[in-house]
Amino acid sequence: MTATPMQTAAAVVGGVFLLVGILGFIPGITTDYDTMQFAGHESEAMLLGIFQVSILHNIVHLLFGVAGLALARAWNTARLYLIGGGVIYGVLWLYGLLIDKQHQANFVPLNTADDWLHLVLAVGMIALGLLLGRNVGRPDTDGRGVGRGDAGRNRGRGPKL
Repeated sequence: MTATPMQTAAAVVGGVFLLVGILGFIPGITTDYDTMQFAGHESEAMLLGIFQVSILHNIVHLLFGVAGLALARAWNTARLYLIGGGVIYGVLWLYGLLIDKQHQANFVPLNTADDWLHLVLAVGMIALGLLLGRNVGRPDTDGRGVGRGDAGRNRGRGPKL
């Protein structure tokens, strides 16, 4: 089976999230590691010295990464992961802008750098899901290239000219 660009994008995004989740647990890559809390704004651990993280935050990255790798197996689920994940990160961006960073509502935890990264992720993931899905016939749902006329043979290569 040949992966479509949509599937490849979902796998890459999932792999990056998995890597970020792992790196969040490595002292040195995560500064102030000894201050990491399970959740909440009291966690002062900073991934790469920039992004505030907690154990919960890292677990979310790990799970989101595993989901991306699993959903990358078929075109339609890869697209769902990219667009749906982008929407989730858009909501998280808005949430981060609206909450007081020192309030207990900041349970993930989020800082300003996280907020703007979430916006970039939202726009990027949604764009990938939409742009890689245009001009492509409806692909099969199981990733094997069968059962949908020409769509299975023409996946990811744009329209026939």
